[in-house]
Amino acid sequence: MEIKVNFLDKLRLEAKFDDFTVVADQPIRYKGDGSAPGPFDYFLASSALCAAYFVKLYCVTRNISTENIRLSQNNIVDPENRYQQIFKIQVELPPDIQEVDRRGILNSIDRCTVKKVVQAGPEFVIEEVENLDADAQSLLTLKHTSDTSTYIAGKDLPLEQTISNMSGLLADLGIKIEIASWRNIIPNVWSLHVRDAHSPMCFTNGKGSTKESALASALGEYIERLNNNHFYAGAFWGEDIANSEFVHYPNERWFKPNKKDALPKEILDTYCLNIYNPDGELRGSHLIDTNSGNTQRGICALPYVRQSDGEVVYFPSNLIENLFVSNGMSAGNTLAEAQVQCLSEIFERAVKREILEGEICLPDVPANVLAKYPSILAGIQGLEEQGFPVLVKDASLGGTYPVMCVTLMNPRTGGVFASFGAHPSFEVALERSLTELLQGRSFEGLNDLPPPTFESNAVTEPNNFVEHFIDSSGIVSWRFFSAKADFEFVEWDFSGQGQNSNAEEASTLFGILEDMGKEVYTAVHDQLGTIACRILVPGYSEVYPVEDLIWDNTNKALLFRADILNLHRLDDANLSALLDRLENNELDEYSDIATLIGIEFDENTDWGQLTVLELKLLIHLALKQFEEAQELVGAFLQYNDNTVERKLFYQALNVVLEVQLDPDLEQEAYAANFRRMFGNTRMDAVMGSVDGTVRFFGLTPTSMKLEGLDRHHRLINSYKKLHLARAKFKAFNLDPKPAKDLTE
Repeated sequence: MEIKVNFLDKLRLEAKFDDFTVVADQPIRYKGDGSAPGPFDYFLASSALCAAYFVKLYCVTRNISTENIRLSQNNIVDPENRYQQIFKIQVELPPDIQEVDRRGILNSIDRCTVKKVVQAGPEFVIEEVENLDADAQSLLTLKHTSDTSTYIAGKDLPLEQTISNMSGLLADLGIKIEIASWRNIIPNVWSLHVRDAHSPMCFTNGKGSTKESALASALGEYIERLNNNHFYAGAFWGEDIANSEFVHYPNERWFKPNKKDALPKEILDTYCLNIYNPDGELRGSHLIDTNSGNTQRGICALPYVRQSDGEVVYFPSNLIENLFVSNGMSAGNTLAEAQVQCLSEIFERAVKREILEGEICLPDVPANVLAKYPSILAGIQGLEEQGFPVLVKDASLGGTYPVMCVTLMNPRTGGVFASFGAHPSFEVALERSLTELLQGRSFEGLNDLPPPTFESNAVTEPNNFVEHFIDSSGIVSWRFFSAKADFEFVEWDFSGQGQNSNAEEASTLFGILEDMGKEVYTAVHDQLGTIACRILVPGYSEVYPVEDLIWDNTNKALLFRADILNLHRLDDANLSALLDRLENNELDEYSDIATLIGIEFDENTDWGQLTVLELKLLIHLALKQFEEAQELVGAFLQYNDNTVERKLFYQALNVVLEVQLDPDLEQEAYAANFRRMFGNTRMDAVMGSVDGTVRFFGLTPTSMKLEGLDRHHRLINSYKKLHLARAKFKAFNLDPKPAKDLTE
């Protein structure tokens, strides 16, 4: 984590990280003002808080109340050496806690991250740089100094060279990558979380059987998401980029909708139109991209090459963002390597969906086959030893697809987790299933898994697949666990041979889709100095239903974005019009405004917590529609999960509105005790919200220029690095082929 420090007045310091600001001072005896804890005090507190966190985690997962648990820490200083200290952590436990849990709580403190780092003795590197923001050298901890070359299946270059190449590429783009966490809780299963130090919203997770393979996985995913703009999907990129020569890629094309908002003939082809517009309901306005929101330019479309004949087909960027999310994109040392990863991912998710929604029972992998892969078997045994039964299944559906499945049961909670992996190699697919299972998870994290069910509707419900797509945490049918498999086990092998193995494997996977009658479309992105691609298989690799283009399109943001960002400048007529749109567009009242309009608000601000319901409430207040406001205040207090401060504001507002709407009551009669209960500052805000002197309490003014939205600016600045690199690339790149009507 990157922490930037600013020097304030006197001895006060300000540390900024993520969306937080911490101020430190020195005691008066050290010439400070004593206005805040000192740096060392924060360090001491972090140790105690970390210990308490792991106690809390242990108790929550076992439904143990922490109400009567107390914890304290004292640091005992050696008089001969003040740098030699003992941290004594004491825990007071109530008598009704069982002995096994008393030991468990004490043992949980041993897992404290601060404690482990201090005990290991961190290494400090102190250096001067010309510019903190410009210094984009990688913060990765794996430094390869030997000449060893580690090859793994699926990679055309050694891991060491792959990591070096990707790290250098990111540094050249001005992106400072930091490793936020590592996990290795069972043998031969590693995972890590990496992120942009300047824009921590841009992050990926990696997994592998070794540290090196997990790091290569995380960096590869990071680069694939940069190339495919996935970090910035759904976000508003600002007016400058919206009006620049290109918005997404140098080879994009813009098409105006035809008369009556009909689709331009230049986009999609007959095959795709039969899938995405079967009833003729799709309109041009449905395909305006969310990122620019530039309705005047029309539809931004990206060129994809049709696999069957090499023709270029233009896909609206909005369609891709709405339906495919991150499915089917990859980066690689070579195009073939990236294609194999893309296609493997597509098969993994499509077959997983077919299995889960069809409640198919898969065959077990025989023990003698598992024994061929001792490192994978060691990881499985590690889970079993921790009390988690594991089922290893062949998900190839009779040898048709290169997919495997590892399913974990949690007897403590009754939950299950079905993890799938795909690759032309049986071993790699199996390894990916296992590493996916524990990517970023602790053993405690396995306590949140949902139980299986015999209710078919719960399994086949579309959002269940979305949950499986996001983190594999969706519901699984009990029928999946039947001893009577629907297919015979097949020890399949789709892998290629020799130096061109990835090319052979890509050809094999493309061939499977061709045999299924699927058209495949590919875009190759090489503008950032590496090879990445995205593969679309319409009618097969979508994550969200096609109907979302019409009924739940992300570009509904365009109906609200400008007015919400200009909220403080709207007159009553425009506020009423905004309220009508909020009422009449079938929005989930508890969905957040940040997602609706594509703005990265600081989560710790009122903007970051704002929901559709609360925005409607505040607009009713501004319009002095008190009955409607009071009704929504009741709903907010009953259902909304918000900060204590915000809840108290609405509790105070609720009683003030009660008085306001009752002709027999007067505010003056209750004002003194309202202020004693809620405080003068809060009551001033409430009374101001009622009399009109305070509008939209807690929401700082901004506009389409995004003033004060530092978190969002960090995201845009991250994207601008890519935009600049692509603009430089465009100067050396030929114009793309002209669009042609492919529907005839």
